[in-house]
Amino acid sequence: MTVLDSNPRVVATGRAHRLRHALTDKPGLTLAWLVIATVVAWALVPSWFTKYSPLEGDSDASFSAPSLEHLFGTDRLGRDLLARTIYGTSTTLTATLLAVALGFVIGSAIGLLSGFLGGRADAVIMRFVDVLLAIPGLLLAMAVVTALGYGTVNIAIAVGISAVAAFARVMRSEVLKVAGTDYVEAAYGSGAGFGRVVVRHVLPNSLAAVLSLAALECGSAILAVAALGFLGYGAPPPEPEWGLAVAEGRDFLATYPWISLLPGVVIAVVVLSTNRIGRALGGTR
Repeated sequence: MTVLDSNPRVVATGRAHRLRHALTDKPGLTLAWLVIATVVAWALVPSWFTKYSPLEGDSDASFSAPSLEHLFGTDRLGRDLLARTIYGTSTTLTATLLAVALGFVIGSAIGLLSGFLGGRADAVIMRFVDVLLAIPGLLLAMAVVTALGYGTVNIAIAVGISAVAAFARVMRSEVLKVAGTDYVEAAYGSGAGFGRVVVRHVLPNSLAAVLSLAALECGSAILAVAALGFLGYGAPPPEPEWGLAVAEGRDFLATYPWISLLPGVVIAVVVLSTNRIGRALGGTR
């Protein structure tokens, strides 16, 4: 390390330069991270962002248009729609993260096992995965949640199961690449067992693409969770939830469009942001 490298002022200047470069070179990615940070803050401390209750309304203020007092307007019960959107973030994000985690763990395990075993085991497992991929994700999630019952947790499980096949295919593809490398063969040659090779060499070198897929799947999971909530499979009224917030305004689209439109815009912006981050993690600008 040179004297300049150890100078705190030089180090700080270098970090500031890199930060400015990142902000100006990829403004879309920066905006996406800001959106996600805002949404996470909504989920953790919703009371910091609104003074209104998501459950209590003012009958005198029902169907109020968006204004400085109610940025998203109010619904038929006079409840502040921004408050319902903010407080509903926790439910939607919890279901989304649980779904992606479930799909990631189960799908990665299936793909790892299939790719590493090969032969007939690989063929049988992949045919099962192909069957799952042939079924539209939302339809599969609806079938699972119908069998499990309604509720946020069951929605998360259903969406997670529908995502298993995608994770399994990507993990298998990465494992097949890694399994034929020289360092894996060298590990076997040095006497390492199956479990040690998988844990120490194959799995760590196969996770990068799967983690990028997990970021992309967050957007798909948000849409699926919101869609199931819209159809009535999620949190029961009057609990706030993004899909339910859109559903509550479907009877008033012609007269009071903001009831469904503005929560829908929030969903769209968050999904686009997660997709942008997922592409960046995958190495795409």
